[in-house]
Amino acid sequence: MPQKPTIHWTEGGAPCSARWRSERGAAPPKRVVLADDTMTADAAYRLACEGTALLWRGDFQNARQMLQALGRRIDQSAKATQKSRAAKLVKNATENIATHAGSTGATGQKDLKAEAAAQVFHLHRQSQAQRARVLGMVLISFDADYGIALRRSPDARLACAEAWGLSSAQAEPVDTGAGAGTSVASLRELMGLISAHEWRKKGVEVPALGHAPDNRIHPHYGVFSPVRGEYVALVATAPLPLTLTLGTPVEGAEDSASREAHTAFDIGTGTGVLSAVLARRGVTHVVATDMEPRALACALDNLTRLGVGGAPESVVQLLKTDLFPPGRAGLIVCNPPWLPARPGSPLEHAVYDENSGMLLGFLAGVAAHLAPGGEAWLILSDLAEHLGLRSRSQLLQAIGAAGLSVAGRLDTVPVHGKVNDSTDPLHAARSVEVTSLWRLVVAVSK
Repeated sequence: MPQKPTIHWTEGGAPCSARWRSERGAAPPKRVVLADDTMTADAAYRLACEGTALLWRGDFQNARQMLQALGRRIDQSAKATQKSRAAKLVKNATENIATHAGSTGATGQKDLKAEAAAQVFHLHRQSQAQRARVLGMVLISFDADYGIALRRSPDARLACAEAWGLSSAQAEPVDTGAGAGTSVASLRELMGLISAHEWRKKGVEVPALGHAPDNRIHPHYGVFSPVRGEYVALVATAPLPLTLTLGTPVEGAEDSASREAHTAFDIGTGTGVLSAVLARRGVTHVVATDMEPRALACALDNLTRLGVGGAPESVVQLLKTDLFPPGRAGLIVCNPPWLPARPGSPLEHAVYDENSGMLLGFLAGVAAHLAPGGEAWLILSDLAEHLGLRSRSQLLQAIGAAGLSVAGRLDTVPVHGKVNDSTDPLHAARSVEVTSLWRLVVAVSK
């Protein structure tokens, strides 16, 4: 069993240590000082930028205010720098386009624009990573039961248990000695845990699942939430393949082809929302797959709540596997991460798909798992195209190379707040983003 990371500091003249927790995979800080309400924001900002962590020993609400003050200082410092560098990148791209206008043609100019957009995107990600690193330097310590021994601290024990599992006070204790069972995490991470707990408790209303109150998805910590409902609406309105709508599945092992034709696969199910939508649309058998234990637990919770999963005879069956389950299906649905970039933390795997690994793996396996006459639905935003991370021609080439062809496409536009936020560094791309459901079929051999 791998050794759990430990953070060390000195308090009251004595050495102390505790388990280090970081969902984003950050290493425990090497330099730790105690901080309380007497520390100024400027002093805290200087220490945090230097890589010194601040283990808070004052009032909890003052720690939150300190975090907000650090955020303002980071944003003020980064805003001018990022704006200047982004403007320089755009200026250089414009000059390159003008210089090579006669020699590169429309395709070459488009490539130059895409390169500039990609540089702006990577600059933005660098800035966000630096922001996360500095804000992550304000630390909170937890007792063995995840309690927080600070004035005016919230009871976050349930939120912590949902994300981290049973505390050592609830499970069989394995640590011994002074400070046994204690842990330390960043205040920023704790606020994320509390926020995720609130979303899990109240749920996210999904109109595609019908009328309230029986239309909520309850996302667990670390599982992508369906707050952007436009992609769910596409799955709810796209015409189902004829294999799923003609007749009823034949019972009995002698007609496996009939059962396959009336089966749907939900690849990378996450919260289980797309499986639930398919079940509500009348699909009689759905196999939902995922590799992440958190996602499978989340999907089981949601599908059970909605009455379509959780029992052997349920419409939706869950399976832990990489991409495809055994067999074939008349419909295969996949909503992979939309941006082909390296995740900065485990929590970003739902957004970033390094080298388009999941997308290409899905496309490569469709033909072997699609029942005759069936369709594969690929739900994908074109944001990567506007950010210069992947071109439309690259996507179409990947589809063709997998032995597939496009039978149709349904498009929708996002309605989230960032679409109209002109202060967002990625606003130029977000403002023209389109989310599509690509209807893919096995290509006919010539």
